[in-house]
Amino acid sequence: MSHLSTNLTELFAKLDLLAHLQALEHFFSRSQSIALQGDQERHFRYIDALDALEFKAPPKSVSFEGSINHLKKQGVLRFEDIFEIIKIVRYFRHLRNHEFSGLIGEWMETIRIPEQFSEMDEFFDEGGNFIESRDEELHRIGHRIKAIKTEINESMKRLLHTQKLHPYLVDTQIHYINDEECLLVRGGFNHVLKGSIVGRTGAGFFYVAPDSVLRSKEQLRYVNQERDTLLYAYAKKFSAKLSPLVPFIGFIDREFERYDHYQARVLFARAHNYAILKPQNNSAVILEEFSHPAIAKPKPISVEFRGNLLMITGVNAGGKTMLLKSIISACAMAKYLIPMKINPHKSRIGSFKRLEAVIDDPQSVSNDISTFAGRMVQFSHLFEHKSALVGVDEIELGTDSDEAAALFAIVLDELIKRGQKIIVTTHHKRLAALMADRDDVELMAALYDEERRLPTYEFLQGVIGKSYAFETAARYGINPAIITRAKSLYGENHEKLSVLIERGSELERELKRKNREVDERLETLKSQEAALKEAREYLRVELDAEKSKLRAGYDEAIREAKEAARGHDMAAIHRQLNKAQAKLPKPEPIKIAEPEPIRYEVGQSVKYRTQRGTVVSVGAKDAMIEVEGMRLRVKLTDLKPSGNLPKKPKVTVTSQIEQKSGLKLDLHGLRGEEACERMDKFLSDALLQGFDEVIIYHGIGTGKLSYAVKEFLKAHPSVKSFTDAPQHLGGFGAKIVRL
Repeated sequence: MSHLSTNLTELFAKLDLLAHLQALEHFFSRSQSIALQGDQERHFRYIDALDALEFKAPPKSVSFEGSINHLKKQGVLRFEDIFEIIKIVRYFRHLRNHEFSGLIGEWMETIRIPEQFSEMDEFFDEGGNFIESRDEELHRIGHRIKAIKTEINESMKRLLHTQKLHPYLVDTQIHYINDEECLLVRGGFNHVLKGSIVGRTGAGFFYVAPDSVLRSKEQLRYVNQERDTLLYAYAKKFSAKLSPLVPFIGFIDREFERYDHYQARVLFARAHNYAILKPQNNSAVILEEFSHPAIAKPKPISVEFRGNLLMITGVNAGGKTMLLKSIISACAMAKYLIPMKINPHKSRIGSFKRLEAVIDDPQSVSNDISTFAGRMVQFSHLFEHKSALVGVDEIELGTDSDEAAALFAIVLDELIKRGQKIIVTTHHKRLAALMADRDDVELMAALYDEERRLPTYEFLQGVIGKSYAFETAARYGINPAIITRAKSLYGENHEKLSVLIERGSELERELKRKNREVDERLETLKSQEAALKEAREYLRVELDAEKSKLRAGYDEAIREAKEAARGHDMAAIHRQLNKAQAKLPKPEPIKIAEPEPIRYEVGQSVKYRTQRGTVVSVGAKDAMIEVEGMRLRVKLTDLKPSGNLPKKPKVTVTSQIEQKSGLKLDLHGLRGEEACERMDKFLSDALLQGFDEVIIYHGIGTGKLSYAVKEFLKAHPSVKSFTDAPQHLGGFGAKIVRL
């Protein structure tokens, strides 16, 4: 929190948000202020775009400000400082290589990395160590250093196994004191070991650097100096390359700080299933399922605060202060785009220039100030600001409640006139009663479970709550006799007022329950309406598809028919017409309920169309009737009883009957059995209507239908003769029938 301003730190401390912000800080790559400066709308768009992508967290980093100042003075950077820059360049190159689409991809395209970084990048591994093997001389020096260290180590081991030195050795280990290889020996060693004392233990033993390895150490020291000289040359060379790139280094430093803000918020929200809310361009505060991060097992709260003043009343220790802190905390986290536990789809938080929390007791012995006087000082500062969200806990703290109610009613009115939006908690009903008649004032009461004698930590909007002081005192161990005397002193009228308040709360809860039931029913109806709309749309799409299919079929059939009409060979024309007929969509048969069949007897009077006759014989599906001296074979379904027969239940059958032509019958596309049934009926109708010559079209095709027509006509008793039709009437594809 060291990077936050004093005012912000105090505000977050009052709201119990410091631990939440510290948890967020762990996701930052570099130490910086949590507050995002600038256009919050723009920041939110980038955060939202980054949240839709998969990316790895950036490495830990530091600001480039010191390195930039050093380069501006033509200084030489350390390898550690150079690698800090290389590290961020590598990360931006990694993001560019992903080729993200959308807003993040466009942003990465603006970061064009100069080629000079590629050469420097090759000399550092992932951990930031300089890769000396890239330089031949450094590689050779590295082997020499290793050989000298091996020689020193072997010399020390030989000393450890010297018989003369053995009595003086405390242990057989090689110790490193001030980067010197030493032996731990007892006093009197100078008779058998020459060397310099570099340290002493509390037990009186000595750390001795043997003279026998001094020469090797001098060689090592000389070689290390050579190595340092070469490394410094590289640091100087890299710094010279970075000096012209100072503007770019400053640019990626600023861009990385902004990206660090975004990625920390996204990863923090993902880790804890939090949401980030963007402040709206109004002052409404609508919280749905918000949980304060300081509470271990929070009960989510839902609040709708659209007015200018929210007064929270009700039971002691019932969560009024935490509700106040929760509302202001949600607004603070939205203001600075800090992730929080909330339902983002149903919540809306307005935009406020300033947030104020008057929560702690301002009494101070050192400043000789009382509680009430301290509150007056705090309120005097509130008049200095406009467009602020202010939270005041226990507004009437420290003075007579009736006087304070009158005073604070006027103070609150003046603050509202200055554009302040205020949340207050109070135990006293006097102030709530004075303010309750205003349209811009909203009430909220903490609820109490009288059966369990415990606060529920739930809140009800629109009512003034009861404090339940006597019940709270009993819960915390006050003698029941004392509470009884206190109730007596409190008075009957006050008790009646409490009962009325309680009854109002009960009615409000009942109304809330009914509203919830209505909302649930409304949601169900909306779901059903949506399902019906979806089904209707599905049927419409299916109908359009079927229409398109039918239209395509008929268009194809018409095209085939036109092609047939352009031909000159009648046989070819008939074949083409048959082909067109086959391409027509086959209509699905209409299923209708068949009426109960009527049983006819020989000699029974029947009606066939407009003629009346007598049944001569009855078959399974047809009958022979005699009409005016002529005998006809007709289907049973075409007959109706005539005369005084017993009445049957009336059955209405609706069917679309094909319109019949007078002198011709077209059998194209029919099977032999179907064609015979059609001809039987056609010839019976022709006889009744008095025709003595008709024409039947059967086409040429494979010849099967033509054969079936000939055989039927030969066997029909009413057919006198038949011949092939003339060429202009169908030729071999039609028959002229004489009756």
